[in-house]
Amino acid sequence: PKLHGAMKYAIGPRREIGLRTIFNMLGPLTNPAGANCQLLGVYAPPLTEMFAQALRLLGARRAFVVHGHDGLDEISVCAPTRVAELKDDMIRTYDVTPEQLLGRTAKPEDLAGGDPAENAAITRRILAGQPGPARDVVVVNAGAAMVAAGVAADFADGIRMAAESIDSGAAAAKLDALIRFTQENA
Repeated sequence: PKLHGAMKYAIGPRREIGLRTIFNMLGPLTNPAGANCQLLGVYAPPLTEMFAQALRLLGARRAFVVHGHDGLDEISVCAPTRVAELKDDMIRTYDVTPEQLLGRTAKPEDLAGGDPAENAAITRRILAGQPGPARDVVVVNAGAAMVAAGVAADFADGIRMAAESIDSGAAAAKLDALIRFTQENA
């Protein structure tokens, strides 16, 4: 709602309903930044191709629309992920597995979060370089976003670049800069 004025009227009713509505679908498509490349997670497998087609109609040049077969709206490290890839005005749909991307599969319970303080601590541990499934989720999804942005050539390259960003401290420095900016401009 802060970035897209019309959405402020939808937030309250959507929360009250407690179910997925058209607003769950419209939100990601009404990006006021007009992003022409992105990684977008959806809550159901059939939506991957539908959203990729919508992004193409909205002028996106490169996108990955993903749904983990374990129900996650991101690339999963616990199960195969359905991917609808928009590239060169063509949409290709396929599945990728954690084994293909990382050489291993995680257990869902290894990704459990907690309250905001615990989640912040998990984020800090990831950005401090702690290995494990939580870091794997970050590098896989950040890597895919880098491919969509044209910064990385493929998933392997993107995953490597994301890991380097964490290991060099650049990712933590960027989070710290965002926190400072947010606090100064609140």
